[in-house]
Amino acid sequence: MDLELKGKVAIVTGGSRGIGKAIARELAREGVNVALAARDAAALKAAAEEIGAETGSQVLGFKAETGDDASVKALVADVIAAFGQIDILVNCAAVAGSQQKPPVLAEVTAEGFWGDFNVKVMGYIRTAREVAPHMKQRRSGRIINISGTAARNTGTITGSIRNVGVVAMTKNLADELAPFGISAVCVHPGTTRTEKTAGVIERRAKAEGVSTEEVEKKMGRANLAGRMISAQEIGYVVTFLASPKSASINGDVISVAGGVPGPIYY
Repeated sequence: MDLELKGKVAIVTGGSRGIGKAIARELAREGVNVALAARDAAALKAAAEEIGAETGSQVLGFKAETGDDASVKALVADVIAAFGQIDILVNCAAVAGSQQKPPVLAEVTAEGFWGDFNVKVMGYIRTAREVAPHMKQRRSGRIINISGTAARNTGTITGSIRNVGVVAMTKNLADELAPFGISAVCVHPGTTRTEKTAGVIERRAKAEGVSTEEVEKKMGRANLAGRMISAQEIGYVVTFLASPKSASINGDVISVAGGVPGPIYY
């Protein structure tokens, strides 16, 4: 299937590692020129060179802080200067989740809550706000917001609130921007295998006094697939959602968590 993406330009925030990097790679494989945005300049340079060499697409790194208005404005201006257009925005930047147990009510702090919300929810709004005028000029655009299954489950107060916020924001963007040919969708990853996963499994195995194989099996049993979904698999779905072939999907949430047993979502 031709996804009709060759020559398009995408910004991927949080693109230097993890899910963001995997998404950028799959977009680039389809001929998309990609602007990677993240805070770590060294990681950005390495990721851009790696993906560019592997795919043949133009991939550039832009150091940016999505929690800061001025930084986001500069990012979008720099991408326009480098590529001349923006067709796709993938919002993936977020405060890195702790591998420890999420804080209970008594442990939630204003600083932690607002810091998290500022980067993931307001940060997504900032980037959407800055790219929208450029997409409006072309009467075309796709905004994809990476949220997470904490929006559908309890267990992490801040995580649930920020992810529900991303869902609500996505639907508002879809309704407001549809007349200009711009669509917006939200993607919910669950537990995802990234470059950090091996270390997480080793630490859990040590803490629980069990083998790494047992920990991995336990993590896999959380979904219907019976295994962790890889960041690359999320990249496949997001790449399709970025394409004109997915034009019938707008304002909705797509779960890429391997299938959650139990609840019915309708």
